[in-house]
This record gives sequence, structure tokens and C-alpha cells, in this order.
Amino acid sequence: MKSLFDPPSDAADRILELRRQILHHDRLYYVEARPEISDRDYDALLDELIRLEKENPELLTPDSPSQRVGGEPIGTFETVTHSVPMLSLANTYSRQEVEDFDRRVRQGLEGATPSYVCELKYDGVAMSLTYRDGLLVQAATRGDGQTGDDVTANVRTIHAVPLRLDHPTIGTVTVRGEVYMLNETFLEINRQAEARGEKTYANPRNLTAGTLKQKDPKAVARRRLEFVAYWIDTQDADLRSHSGNLELLATMGFPISPATATCSNVDEIMVFLSEWDERRFDLPFQIDGVVIKVDALRQQAELGSVARSPRWAIAYKYEARKAQARLLDITLQVGRTGVVTPVAELQPTLLAGSTISRATLHNEDFVHELDLRIGDMVVIEKGGDVIPKVSGVVAELRPQQAQPWSMPHVCPCDRHSHIHRPDGSAQWFCNDGKCPWQLRRTLEHFASRDAMDIDGLGEKAIEQFIEAGLLTSIADIYRLGDRQDEILRLERWAPKSLQRLLDGIEESKTRPFERVLFALGIRFVGEGVAKILARSFASMDALQGATREHLTSVNEIGHAIAESIIAYMSEEDNREQISSLRRCGLQMESAAGVVTSNEMAGMTFVFTGELTRMTRRQAEEAVEQRGGKASGSVSKKTSFVVAGESAGSKLEKARALGVPVISQEEFLAMITSPGSS
Repeated sequence: MKSLFDPPSDAADRILELRRQILHHDRLYYVEARPEISDRDYDALLDELIRLEKENPELLTPDSPSQRVGGEPIGTFETVTHSVPMLSLANTYSRQEVEDFDRRVRQGLEGATPSYVCELKYDGVAMSLTYRDGLLVQAATRGDGQTGDDVTANVRTIHAVPLRLDHPTIGTVTVRGEVYMLNETFLEINRQAEARGEKTYANPRNLTAGTLKQKDPKAVARRRLEFVAYWIDTQDADLRSHSGNLELLATMGFPISPATATCSNVDEIMVFLSEWDERRFDLPFQIDGVVIKVDALRQQAELGSVARSPRWAIAYKYEARKAQARLLDITLQVGRTGVVTPVAELQPTLLAGSTISRATLHNEDFVHELDLRIGDMVVIEKGGDVIPKVSGVVAELRPQQAQPWSMPHVCPCDRHSHIHRPDGSAQWFCNDGKCPWQLRRTLEHFASRDAMDIDGLGEKAIEQFIEAGLLTSIADIYRLGDRQDEILRLERWAPKSLQRLLDGIEESKTRPFERVLFALGIRFVGEGVAKILARSFASMDALQGATREHLTSVNEIGHAIAESIIAYMSEEDNREQISSLRRCGLQMESAAGVVTSNEMAGMTFVFTGELTRMTRRQAEEAVEQRGGKASGSVSKKTSFVVAGESAGSKLEKARALGVPVISQEEFLAMITSPGSS
């Protein structure tokens, strides 16, 4: 009798049959969790396929299962732009906050009844997959939400990601989900590292993120990453609900969350949350909460998003896990704004999958309120299962020799500068402008991936350059090309690594204006606010000349942000720094999407009901691009309420307050009249 593994005379037919069988068994194992054959038999199929493809290279295709073993090393990760921004979720921690979310959703839908979908929130790395004609052509990380890294070669090694779609009609599609690692895989990798005498990894998520940044796909394949899908966008199907989309993803061959529930109210949501609060510890992977989403896609579009987060979804984070650890010491660290913070140095302790050896103590008052003493046994926890912190002292375990702690009055940096605590402030500050700790943090932020993303300028390089006197300001980064001989004399630097750095510095000059704004480190100006500012002001000159009133007229720019921007721009050192960076060639103007006129400056618009001529987001952007502000609530200060079909309570409130109400057509006439852009 002919063996299953005997090759037929026709290699092409046998290769097709092997691929079909392997893909079938991949789906059974990774998607449906019901394998039919042993690992040994599976490996025999794969080995035969690889052998036949080597003997017949003309028959090798990108969607072959053999490509999961990894190809040649990657030179660099290309940056790609997401067709639809990858948003991040706002966090909630209590029933009250879930009720607040439900209330905001119902207000936004003006009385319509929402249905919600709850699903596990995997603790991994967000990934966007693009398929054309049914084939995987691109995999990209979230990045800053607008752009990410092309990691296609690495993602091809993940067995749970289909290389070819298993669907008769859907071919061009974007699928998003989470790349993660099973707990047993993580523990095994750590056991192997420990046996080799190498440093172990902190947690599965960090190991997953680091694995995806590997330049060698073969090394990625050995890490055995997993994937779970939760979002789809395609013109090849009629998409109406999130719950329906999950079912569609499963039929296409993607693994989806094993636990989901459709809920009609907060009580039903809380039942799901309570169930998985208990069961999460039995899962073979890490979760950091539950995602709650409005089910109907039409309602999602109506609710829209704010800054970087959708209004139609939130992440519920479970109560922090706790453990006990010995407090070995309290040290200080200095942030880029000069804030000096006490830090707990702990006996390494495992907590929620991570080994914790340090935790913030916030400020001096916090230490004294807890009566922390060196040598205490303290309670540590992870706020939202992410950030380690000290939350208490186990008084009965306090040793007799435990020592009280008092705040030092000098900066821990080499300059030993005097630090001070302003009246009414809970924080201590180092005001030494040449404090190397502050400079180090400022430079690290500026060069980080989400800011200027300077390849080759990591923490160790920055520390070296500061100690060597090569970096005393941000602008000095762009003068390193004139000091190549000095760099080459430093330890670990060679012509190749130096050229990588210089190329990274040159490449950073192409980063858009909003990235430059974020990189400057202005207080309260995160990535989302930087994008809003870049869209609302055409250039750095325009932003530097903006008044408090002009800033606060921009949607989502409040008084605190405006005051911070004005204070930053008024500092002579900051103005000189911006001038230096301009001379170095950084982007100081927005390329697109900026305010095109000021014809709506000082005006506030509220949109209500269903807009049929444009989406609500498009309407809001039209206002913002003309210098106006789009708001979600009606007040006496509202300039116009634009009423669409089925307008509800906002329309009634506008009439009661005497606020002018206009139709969609009248609004369109305003933005398309002569002089409008």
C-alpha cells in the first residue's frame, strides 16, 4: 500500500497536495484547537514539502507553508502608512466608569439603544495584516497609530496567520489583531536563557515585541508567536456588526477570542467581567482586561473618535495583582522636566508574569504616608496589570533594624546640584539646566521611536556621548557628523555603527512636523495633541505666535495645554533650540491637513443627528481646518448647531437656548462658498 508520504511522479501535484494538507492541519491546530495528526506526522509533511520545493525552486510561492520557517535576514524595517488609523483604547477600572461609558454612548447616539460586545484583551502587540487577491502582502505594527513598521517577513513565520485566505469571495482585506506568546513558550525560553547564563525576559509581551523587531525571521520562527484577530475592513463583504465580523474572521481561517459575549446593558457586561476576573488565571496566555465595543458598525461611525481613542470602545482593566517584596533601598531618578522622584529598589519578585525589582514611590509625601523604611516587607501591585507600584507595608514583618528614610537635598547626578521643593508642590525639582540626568531623559525621548526615531541613538549611546561631552543639547545630535573621529575613539564604535547612526540622524530630518512637536517634550503635548496642533497650525512660526485664545479655540486644546505651550515658547533657551533645529533641517511646517483659513476662528459648531452628505468626523475636520472648534455639547457659547436627520436632544437644547440651528446643506454652503478652502 502506498504511504501517505510517498512522493508522486508529478512534483507539482504533490506540492499542491502537501500544501493543502498542511494548511488544513494548521487550521485544525491553531484556529480550532482539535489536531488530527501527531507533531511527528505534521513535521514529515512539512519536511517533504521543503525538500520538493528545493528540488523544484520554480514551484516555490510566497504562500507556501514552508515559508514559515523564516527567510534571509532583514536589512531594515520599512515604514508604512495605515489605511485606517490604529487607535488606542481608554482604560476603565470600575463599574461606575463602565456606566459612564454607557451613558456617553447613549448620549452620543441621541437615544438609540446600543448593543455591546465583550472580548478578552490579549496582552500582546497590535498588528495589521493586508491581503490582496487572497494573499498576505503586508504586516505592520501599530507604531504611532498612523504609521508602523513593515514586519511581514517576521509575521509570515506565525502559523496562526493565514498566508492565503480560506474564503471564496473575500480577497482584498485588512485584518487586525494581537500577536502574543503562550505562557509555556515564555517560560521555556526563559529556562533556556537561564541555562545559558543569559539574562531572562521580564514578561511575555515584552518578549513578543522584541521578537517582532528581530532582523532574522528564522529566529522569530523559533519563538513560536501566536495571533488572534479582532477587526476587519473590506469592500468584498457587507460588514454591519462587530459580532458578525468576528464570525466572518473565523470562517476565513483566523483565530478569534475564545470568550466573547453580546450584551445589551451594563448588568450583562459586569457578569462577563466578573466571570473572567476569576477565570483569567487559568488561561494559557496573558490578558490585561476585557474590551467593550459598541456592536453596530453604523453606531461606531456615528460616535467617531477623540484624539487617539474611539468613543465606541473602552478597555476594562482588572484589579491589580499583588505580591510582597523586600524593600532593599530607596534611590532617586530625575525626569526630563527636572522632577526628582524616589524609587523603590526591591528584592526581585514575580508579579503577574513579570519580575519586579523597581517601583515608583511618586514623591516624598507618599513615602512618609506609608511610613516606608529600608528593610520593610512591602506590598507591590501592578496598576492595570502594567505599572508596578508599592501600595503598602506589611507592618508585622518589619525588621527591628529597618531604617526611616528622608529626602536627600542634592540631585543624584554627577554634578550633585541642589534640589528644591516649591511651596505648594508635592515634587522636588533639579533646576540645573546642565543636569546630565535631565539631558539624558530629554535626548532619549527626542530620539525614541514615537518621536524622531533615530536609529543607532539608544540609551547607551546617549550616555556615552554625554560623558564624552559630545551632547549637551538636542541640537548637538545634528552636529555629531562633525565629530566622527571623537566617536570612533569611544568603546564599541566602528565605521559601520557610526554610519548607521549618521544615516539615522539624516533620516530623522524627514519626520513630519507633528513628530517634531512631540519630540520637543512640551508638557501635556503627547502624540495625539501634537497631531491636533500640527493640523491646526501651519508651521512652528504660527504656533509660536499663537495666543491663548487662539490655542483654546482648537478642539481638544484646553487651558492647561495652552498655558504649557505659551510657557515653553516664551523661554529664550527653547526658542534658540527651535531655531537651531530649524537650521539643522528639521520639518517646521505641516505638509497637509492644516488650518487653511481663519474664517471660523472663535466659532463653535455642534453636529447632531445623522449626516448624509459627509461623516461627522469629516464635518468636524472641515471646521477645525478653518480655525473653528467642533464640540460634543450645546451651550450658550455654541455658534451653530448643524442638524442632520433624526436630530434629538441637542436640537431641542439649542432651540431652548436660542442657538442658531442650520441644516447640512447650509453648513456645506458655508464651507464651499467663495473664499472657503
